[in-house]
Amino acid sequence: MSTGAPPVRRLDAASSAELHRTAGEILAAFGTSATSPELLRRIAVSAADLAGTIREHLRPVDTDDGLFVLRGLTVDDTRIGPTPASWAEAGDSAAGHDIVMLLLAAAMGNPIAWKGQQGGRFVHNIVPAVGHEQAQTGASSDILLSPHTEDAFHPGRAHLLMLGCMRNHDNIATTAASIRKVRLEDADIATLSRPELPILPDDAYFEAQGFAGEPPDVPTLWRSEDGLTLRFDPAYTPLEKATPAYRAAYERLEAELARVSVAVSLSPGEVLVVDNDLVVHGRVPFKARYDGTDRWLKRASVRVPGRGTRPPAEDAEHGYGQAVTKAYAA
Repeated sequence: MSTGAPPVRRLDAASSAELHRTAGEILAAFGTSATSPELLRRIAVSAADLAGTIREHLRPVDTDDGLFVLRGLTVDDTRIGPTPASWAEAGDSAAGHDIVMLLLAAAMGNPIAWKGQQGGRFVHNIVPAVGHEQAQTGASSDILLSPHTEDAFHPGRAHLLMLGCMRNHDNIATTAASIRKVRLEDADIATLSRPELPILPDDAYFEAQGFAGEPPDVPTLWRSEDGLTLRFDPAYTPLEKATPAYRAAYERLEAELARVSVAVSLSPGEVLVVDNDLVVHGRVPFKARYDGTDRWLKRASVRVPGRGTRPPAEDAEHGYGQAVTKAYAA
């Protein structure tokens, strides 16, 4: 795994101040970051009014890295308070930063939420939680969080994933690997482009795991107009049901993603923006202390209206009964 520097887009002091000031005004007006239709309308108007320099930094991912780090925002380690013990206990912790994340998300597309995850909030708190140390979810700590595309089981998954750092005293790295940097034989690409296996809901979606419908087989790879893309979550893909040829091709893909993987250790105020059709992300293991100083990220998901990078067959998928809530009708 490489520790090479990811592409960086740096906000100047004036742009950072504008984002924090706008978020503060919105938070003062609504008193919470728990979204309502009224708050979301205000977010949309404010995002549209952001300075052109900010919006330029939020242009689409434009390199084969499939990601960038936005720098220049600030986080006061004392003012945000202790790292929450779990997402369920986070509430409005560091609510001003939730609003900043929503402003960024709305400037890039349409923020989405899941009715079955983190209380339907549009901004999630990613913190280690007691009892989840070994889980393949963001609440884990002791194990490697396997590289995956976000919410790969669902056709309504995000086009863009945002991870904003509140606290990372231990320099714990997010891992990331772009499909545009791997080397695969054409035969492996053809094999993995066939819909041979389903991707099942992960442990963060308890209700979806009990869905009665037949899991749809989906392709791992496909070619969009601008290049190769993927849908990938080996921890929730029943590879034991695949043909030997498919398993072998899948293993070669995993090995290639590991080869090109980079480690991104976010500092407070930095936001990692990942193209969810190009990049798998994960996290290295760490030992949680549960003393209020553990790693703390904010997560937001974005759909990009009109983006046509996915197979049309996804439109027929049931999504295991999980409903996506879009911030704005589109």
